[in-house]
Amino acid sequence: MLTLATIGFAVNFWAWALLSPLGPRFKDSLDLSSFEQSLLVAVPVVVGSLGRIPVGALTDRFGGRVMFPIVSATTIVPVLHLGLAGHSSLVALLVGGFFLGIGGTAFAVGVPLVNAWFPPERRGLAIGVFGAGMGGTAISALTTVRLVDANSMATPFLITAAVLAVYAVAAALLLRDAPGRTVPTEPLVRRLAATARLGITWQASALYAVAFGGYVAFSVYLPTYLKTGYGLTQADAANRMAGFVLLAVAMRPVGGWLSDRMGPVRVLTGSLAVVVAGAVVQSFTPALAPVGTIAFLSMAAALGAGSGATFALVALLTPANQVGSVTGVVGAAGGLGGFLPPLVMGSLYGAYGTYAAGLVLLAIVAASALAYTLTGVRSAVHGDDPGSARRSWAPAPHRPDHRLTPRG
Repeated sequence: MLTLATIGFAVNFWAWALLSPLGPRFKDSLDLSSFEQSLLVAVPVVVGSLGRIPVGALTDRFGGRVMFPIVSATTIVPVLHLGLAGHSSLVALLVGGFFLGIGGTAFAVGVPLVNAWFPPERRGLAIGVFGAGMGGTAISALTTVRLVDANSMATPFLITAAVLAVYAVAAALLLRDAPGRTVPTEPLVRRLAATARLGITWQASALYAVAFGGYVAFSVYLPTYLKTGYGLTQADAANRMAGFVLLAVAMRPVGGWLSDRMGPVRVLTGSLAVVVAGAVVQSFTPALAPVGTIAFLSMAAALGAGSGATFALVALLTPANQVGSVTGVVGAAGGLGGFLPPLVMGSLYGAYGTYAAGLVLLAIVAASALAYTLTGVRSAVHGDDPGSARRSWAPAPHRPDHRLTPRG
């Protein structure tokens, strides 16, 4: 089930990221401004992010066996629209990009599905492995431009639509929810209200907005950044973005595995510190070889590990029947965290002719998240926060320090 869910996540994320590698091409062919190009690649991100909230709640109710095929099959429609007719104008691209965001909601389906199949002490690694499906963006980065150059604009979209259709059928036939899955009976609105009252919802949302949001922002904007800031060709920039994505993907299960062993707070602390350092270094626009490459790859590894650690935190502190709803909100925060930076970077570059200010802002935000991890999040994990769900339900073996386990 973990393998099926991970493949589904990767396929849907492949579709979700189809517009990003083509952003520079659309800018030239449609004469788009920097802001319009940023908006084009950001629209699927924000829709896919906000859509995770209802999709996560629906997954709690109906299960991943039902929701994964539905999300995958629905994503086929905007993919075909963009490939066959929706790339001739900015408006058509924005409409297609809006509905392409449906593919991004697959994350909120897979986390509760995987979480229910594994015992608490293995959930960090399991969800980290599932999270590696975000490497679907690398598939898009490596293949989209090449397929367009070798064939036609429609080719990558038609191939992706066919893969989505195959997966939707396979998921409908093979995917299963965990035995004994807790099914909530309360109405959707009441469940979302209960989710909003959990401390972990907002703690993890803040952290995921930085960790996964930073990953998404780089994965959609890095080709433009490298082409504009360093004069790379479109294909070279896309390949380098794929390297960034692959490293972040590889580090996500590592972040979950480390969180199972040393606690998510320590992993998040180290990850965010690396992001701060990397963003400060890159704000000076150093030579791409070796300093710029090292800075970007360090941030990729840290953002991947931090994303894995954040959902290890969710698995640690969230009641079993609310994992989907919490995942939806946290996933939305992560996606929204990736929506704003491309717009900010495009606007700042248009105004000042440099990306330095945007990278300084990233360093400030990451430093703020680091401070929050060491204060509010650490208190919640150790049971000192009255708003945390931790104290009332989590099993004692999961506490980072067994001496904090309540007696009686």
